[in-house]
Amino acid sequence: MMQITAFAIYEELQALDLLKDSPRYWWPNAGTFEVVIGAILTQNTTWSNVEKSLHNLEGFLDLEHFVQLTEADLKVKIKPSGFYNQKAPRLLQIAHNIQEEFGDFQRFQKAVSREWLLQQKGIGQESADAILCYGCFRAEMVVDSYTKRLLKKYAIEFRSYQAYKKFLQEGLAKHIPKEELFEHFAAFHAMIVEYNKKYKGA
Repeated sequence: MMQITAFAIYEELQALDLLKDSPRYWWPNAGTFEVVIGAILTQNTTWSNVEKSLHNLEGFLDLEHFVQLTEADLKVKIKPSGFYNQKAPRLLQIAHNIQEEFGDFQRFQKAVSREWLLQQKGIGQESADAILCYGCFRAEMVVDSYTKRLLKKYAIEFRSYQAYKKFLQEGLAKHIPKEELFEHFAAFHAMIVEYNKKYKGA
């Protein structure tokens, strides 16, 4: 039996109209420093807990104000997301590194590399790709536990993050113009998450 393609899965998800109630790029406030914060806070917790932390951080969600927070203050504000003793110092270090290396978030968006992100403590492959895709509007597909769960349904399993990413990205790249890939990668990941939330156990 022939293995289903990534593009065929993408089209199946599209037909379900899973993003009809979502913002344009799905991730809240895509294209802002808030994506960096959210990508770290969502590690090992649910998005509903992240939302509580982001609410507590109102007024500090841009880079310039965020770097003014003390570690103690930040720990209190992000407590709903859990692991705040780890996440607070890591977030502050990343924010200061962005400011020091790039000057502001707009320059960071244009100039940051995946390699630079992976050198930051607390940023793994999934977080790096989420920041690049939803924060910097780069054509990087995010792979998470939802992705693996959905693909397993089609008897598709790989041993590494990069293998999953390659299967998805190359599958779409065969059918979509290069300049449009970012929006489709963003939507593909978003639809996978929404599918898993809507059809739990399906």
